[in-house]
Amino acid sequence: MLNSVFTLYIERWSWFMGLLLEHIWICGTALFFGSFIGLLLGIWIAEREYFAPVIMGGVNFVYTIPAISLLGLLIPFLGVGNKTAIMALSLYALLPMVRNTYAGLHSVDAEIIEAARGMGSTALQILLRIKLPLALFIIIAGVRNMVVMTISVASIASFIGAGGLGVAVFRGIATNNLAMTFAGSLMIALLALFCELLLGQFEKYLKKRRRMY
Repeated sequence: MLNSVFTLYIERWSWFMGLLLEHIWICGTALFFGSFIGLLLGIWIAEREYFAPVIMGGVNFVYTIPAISLLGLLIPFLGVGNKTAIMALSLYALLPMVRNTYAGLHSVDAEIIEAARGMGSTALQILLRIKLPLALFIIIAGVRNMVVMTISVASIASFIGAGGLGVAVFRGIATNNLAMTFAGSLMIALLALFCELLLGQFEKYLKKRRRMY
C-alpha cells in the first residue's frame, strides 16, 4: 500500500501540489471570514449578555447540521464549487471562535475591569488593552480547533465540485483506487497536523514573550 502511495506521489506530484495549494486557499479564505466574524460576534455577545443565548444557539444549530447537508442547502443559492465550500466552512468555523472568544472575555477578573474603570479607562480601552490580551490564549485554543476542523471538513466539499485534496479522496473512492484515497487522506491529515503544530509553537512564543514582560 505505502509503495503504491509513494509511487503515486512521484508520478503525479504536480497534480497533488496543485490540490494542496487549492485546499490551503479554500481553508485559508474560510478561516479568515470565520475567525473575523466569530471574533466580532464573540465580543458583541460578551458585551451584550442578552443576545448571547440567541447567537450561541444559532451557531450551535449550524454546527449540528452535517457538512454534506449544509453544502447541499447552499447549492441553490451559491451553486457548486469553491464559493459554496468557503461559505459552508466559514459557517462551521463560527462556533469555536464565538464560543472561545465569549468564554475568554468572561474569564477576565471583574476586579481588574473595575480597577481600570476607576482609573478612567474607556470601554474600548478596557476591551483592547485588558480583556482581549487576558483572553488571548483561550481564543487561540478556539482557533486551533477551528483550523483542524476546517482542513478536515474541506475534503467533503469535493462532492459538490469544489477543489482541494478532497478531489483525490473522491476520485479514489469513485474509481475504487485505495492508493489514491489514502494519498489524499494522508496529505489532509499531515496538513492539519502541521498547522496544529505551527499554532502550538506560536502560542508557546506568545506565552514566553508574556513572561518576559
